[in-house]
Amino acid sequence: MKSIFACLLLLSSFAAGAQDVFSNKTNMALQKVIEDYPNKFRNIIGNKITSNSRVTDYQSKVDVPGAMNSVITQHSNSKSEIYSWKTELFESGNFDQSRERFKEVFDNIKNTIVKIEGMSPVILNGKYEYPTADKKNTTIAFQLLPASGELQKLKVELSMRQDSGAWKVVLCVFEGGQDGLASN
Repeated sequence: MKSIFACLLLLSSFAAGAQDVFSNKTNMALQKVIEDYPNKFRNIIGNKITSNSRVTDYQSKVDVPGAMNSVITQHSNSKSEIYSWKTELFESGNFDQSRERFKEVFDNIKNTIVKIEGMSPVILNGKYEYPTADKKNTTIAFQLLPASGELQKLKVELSMRQDSGAWKVVLCVFEGGQDGLASN
């Protein structure tokens, strides 16, 4: 009887922890973006911003509250079209403020459970890397576990980089792999 009670207590605490995973707005936006990845982001593409022969940028209909901008980019070549989603979450000339925001975003999305209709749930798993002021770019690559099918190509990256004297915190979702994109 005690073991059953202990098991129920453990399950209820796990369920409460799982609900916390979905309690932040960054996580909810990321869930929507990843859900629409198999559709090439068709449901979240907004108005065209810019275009040239190889790249077209669109506004994203999914934003992280407080983000400076969110863009979906269509990369075209003779063989295929590949899509990526990028949001600039924070920018400051102050390294310490940027590092705090970077850590906060990481904490919000690590171990996120993503459910896509018709697929098994996956968990975003990443290892924190500490930014330093002398390093101009710090990137954390999240893995989707267990990823199968199309999701094996999906990459989620959080980066903090110095750009024109300011530190930016950026979250990207893109197709990677041999024929896919590298983060930008």
